[in-house]
Amino acid sequence: MAYLNFNKEDLVNLEYSLKRELILCNRAGAYINTTAVCCNTRKYHGLLVVPVPKFGNSRYVLLSALDETLIQHEREFNLGIHKYGEVFEPRGHKYICGLEEDKDITITYRVGGIILEKSMMLVADQDRILIKYKLVDCHSDTVLRLKPYLAFRSIHTLTRANGEANTRYVQIENGCSFKMYEDFPDLNLQLSKSCEWVANPDWYYNIEYMDEARRGFPCREDLFVPGFFEMPIRKGETIILSASTVPVKPESMKTEYASELRKAPSRHDYESCLKAAADEFIIARDGRTLVASGFSWMGVGILRDSCIILPGLTIYNNGDVKTYEKVMSDLVDSHANEMFVTSDHVDAPLRFITLIQNHVDFLKNPKRSWKLYGDTARRILQSYFNGREEVHADANGLLWAQKPGIALTWMDAYSSDGKPVTERAGYQVETNCLWYNALRFSAEMEGKYGTDEDFVRQCNDFGSRVKQNFLPMFWYERYGHLADVIGPNGVADGSTRPNQLYACCYDYSPVDEETQAAILAAVKSDLLTARGVRTLSPKNPLYKGVYEGDQSERDLAFHNGTARVWLLGPYISANFKLRGKSFVHRAEELVDAFEEDLKIHGVGSVAELYDGNPPHNPHGAISSATAVAVILRVKYQINQYK
Repeated sequence: MAYLNFNKEDLVNLEYSLKRELILCNRAGAYINTTAVCCNTRKYHGLLVVPVPKFGNSRYVLLSALDETLIQHEREFNLGIHKYGEVFEPRGHKYICGLEEDKDITITYRVGGIILEKSMMLVADQDRILIKYKLVDCHSDTVLRLKPYLAFRSIHTLTRANGEANTRYVQIENGCSFKMYEDFPDLNLQLSKSCEWVANPDWYYNIEYMDEARRGFPCREDLFVPGFFEMPIRKGETIILSASTVPVKPESMKTEYASELRKAPSRHDYESCLKAAADEFIIARDGRTLVASGFSWMGVGILRDSCIILPGLTIYNNGDVKTYEKVMSDLVDSHANEMFVTSDHVDAPLRFITLIQNHVDFLKNPKRSWKLYGDTARRILQSYFNGREEVHADANGLLWAQKPGIALTWMDAYSSDGKPVTERAGYQVETNCLWYNALRFSAEMEGKYGTDEDFVRQCNDFGSRVKQNFLPMFWYERYGHLADVIGPNGVADGSTRPNQLYACCYDYSPVDEETQAAILAAVKSDLLTARGVRTLSPKNPLYKGVYEGDQSERDLAFHNGTARVWLLGPYISANFKLRGKSFVHRAEELVDAFEEDLKIHGVGSVAELYDGNPPHNPHGAISSATAVAVILRVKYQINQYK
């Protein structure tokens, strides 16, 4: 039995099964995402979702769903399931008797004496899904019918029946090709054996996505069903359906499925699930290699996220230096303005310098690292020396960041009226910790391996001023930890937040070890949970311990109480820095706790965030790159100590 498995008793309970989401992605940026019973509950769900070049490689749902029907003695048994208002129709989940996920996803259906296995996987480097049907057992002649539901729309929108849709099809070898709108790729549906195509074009109206309804978003759409494929299937026979943006050779499908299965990563235990998920966040397309922040709706190639995520996905996961360096290079090329001129992510360029530090840490060849990336670090810091639109260095050496109406830090949720929930204008604690770290690291590296003495002098001058003024500015005596931000008129926000961890986790800190210990004690007391680090202390009147309600309520909770897995990274690193090997056991407890969650939100992966209140239910993206990356990095640190 597979490590990730579900039984009939769980799956027929829709309250249970509709909360378990399946996610498979490939390095081309395509994905499969649906629930454990293949009933779509989000607008982001679909069996073939692909980046579309004509639309800036944003993701679009081509094939939303595929209903299977088994026919015996002229009786039809529909295995599909959709929600229409309060009604599920058909109710094919009642035939599911098991689900397993390893290299692919296999769902087993039992209808009387018929046993059918459906297995799904993505081709590694193509916009293509393969679905394999195997008739394990039957006692009479059986016919398999496949009915596709077409969407051809952005993952962020819904579609309605309309006269602009091209509802025609083109017959191709063992299948049909569809293209509902201009500039979209073709959707080629083909089978590994000859079949009958029955054209029966119709719109299916008001299919409801219950998760969108729960979140207060538009939740109903119309999907186009052009007809169905039908073919006999014998006991023991395997038939494969290919859904792809380019036509393929039907006779090669079985060989291709076997080949892809051999290459696919296994999910046979906790760590292999993390590694398989990590592989899915690396997107190689059009000559560029980028990092996805999460699935299924999060962005790709975001500078801040990439800097947080990349080390854990590559060098600290499997030693993949080549991918690490390729992503770094592509980030510089694609984010030049953000890195060297101006950005609404004030900390992102400084976080890039931490990527250089990790490069040094892993390869142990600082001269080579600085040769590769020293010029980038110099240009980044020079832009801060000169002053940027969003940030400037004051006479005290500290960075003041402010852009009216813009949340410049990672706490960047906005309320329904477009105002930032946590704007944090002023001297932000983590921005200044990143600033100090970048200054000291760059001064040391340029002093040893470079020639720009003026740059070294500037770094040291600013670094000394930061060191002198940081603690008097940020220390909040009332709570015994650092203030989160010093705003206009010198008003300190003493909220207990996790951003102060950045004063503890890097090699270069603006505070002494005694202060670091006090910070960690405060974080442990008020913020640490069994599922990450809270974004705000429960003692604060703004604290929201449960991430539920409409969009406005969720936005208020997003950075005001939810627990974040990725914040365990700086927390654990800081404790290792102060306590060394004695913290190994506790670090293991903190990251191994997520093994319990591999089957309760996104199957085989870790969620973006958790409720701050027990029992810490998962929310947000079902597969979070920041969460997976930090767990893998902590495991690397643990192994280093062991």
